[in-house]
Amino acid sequence: QVQLVESGGGLVQPGGSLRLSCAASGIFSSIYSMGWYRQAPGKERELVARIGGSGSTNYADSVEGRFTISRDNFKNTVYLQMTGLKPEDTAVYYCNVILPTRQYWGQGTQVSVSS
Repeated sequence: QVQLVESGGGLVQPGGSLRLSCAASGIFSSIYSMGWYRQAPGKERELVARIGGSGSTNYADSVEGRFTISRDNFKNTVYLQMTGLKPEDTAVYYCNVILPTRQYWGQGTQVSVSS
């Protein structure tokens, strides 16, 4: 059974930093890509960042230059280093893993940016 366990969310002041982690277990096939999405209250879920198996990355325009996604293929873990956080980054952040047969979602971790 595939499980995604997220950690690292919390409350931070504007300009602060957080690092999210997502550890995937129960995976016995190749992983096409791993990524992070977020959903703010009243808004649709949106892509934040994604990293492919080759290490290629793409980011939402709103986080480009502030957030960095990385992955540890041996640990099946994806990270999201967030710096220069803004109040508009407040949302529930979801880990996403795409396998050849389907995709999986984490349970979400709350990130709140407020003074």
